[in-house]
Amino acid sequence: MATSDPDPTPASAPAPAPEQPLTATLPQESPASLPSPPFLHVPGLVNLRDAGGHSVVVVGGGDDSHATVRRGVLYRSADLTALGDEGRAALARLGIARVFDLRSAVELSKTGEPVPPPADVWPGATRLFVPVFLEKDYSPEALATRFRAYSDGPEGFVKAYAAILASAADPENPYAPFRTVLEHLASPTGPPAPLLIHCTAGKDRTGVLIALILSLLNVPDSVIADEYSLTDLGLAPRREGIINRLVEGDALGGDRTRAENMVRARKENMLLTLEHLRARYGSAERYVIDHLGLPEESVARIRQNLLVRADGGEPEEARL
Repeated sequence: MATSDPDPTPASAPAPAPEQPLTATLPQESPASLPSPPFLHVPGLVNLRDAGGHSVVVVGGGDDSHATVRRGVLYRSADLTALGDEGRAALARLGIARVFDLRSAVELSKTGEPVPPPADVWPGATRLFVPVFLEKDYSPEALATRFRAYSDGPEGFVKAYAAILASAADPENPYAPFRTVLEHLASPTGPPAPLLIHCTAGKDRTGVLIALILSLLNVPDSVIADEYSLTDLGLAPRREGIINRLVEGDALGGDRTRAENMVRARKENMLLTLEHLRARYGSAERYVIDHLGLPEESVARIRQNLLVRADGGEPEEARL
């Protein structure tokens, strides 16, 4: 492994304030110019960003105060298949100790990776194979076939994302993917070691899980949807390749407009998904406790671990 590689390269663009919308237009420049935070430029890896930094209002000690989702703990990205020594060294310097791979066995076989993939990714880090769907390909191309309406508008995305929530909570899923990640975040000894969550594009399964975690912390829906929409920026280097494969495939009948819609991460997709989460399960907290089986005390620890209050105290409860 190279030892003289540069650190992960943040872009020079100023960081948006947590309370400001994070959505931006699709960039024409290189990945290194993406806004940082939240993005980090690591060679061989796209759509890498820190999901922290968002503001919430907490209640503790009788006085309302603001808190922020802790930075430097919760990272998300696309798959690591193009990662070389330089990229692995950069991720090691971020302190990432756990990599949660949400891809299916089908997707791994397409890349020539073994099932499960190797646990060793870089010194000090362990990869956990936690597929949301073990035998279903959930890459953007496969979703075009499984959910044809996925390419037409937000309602199609909600169907796909509802299936992700249901599969992650299926008691027959031996990998318990969402619960496994949340248990890491519920570390009883304080903030957990930094982790990276990824699927193939880092857009759909990863997006749903990150949205669930942020909703559990009571980050407002509008902010969660803005964070989700940043994938339009992060996936820009792969965007044309994915669109071309969709156009050449059979699912969309060569319709480029539908292919472009499918690759986008529009805020409406996530806003409607969060509405579905509440309508179907009651809330993020009820989904986590009643359907993933996480104890209430673990939910409280997740909030303690991931929320940093402005006055330095530990938040007891978060609310919008």
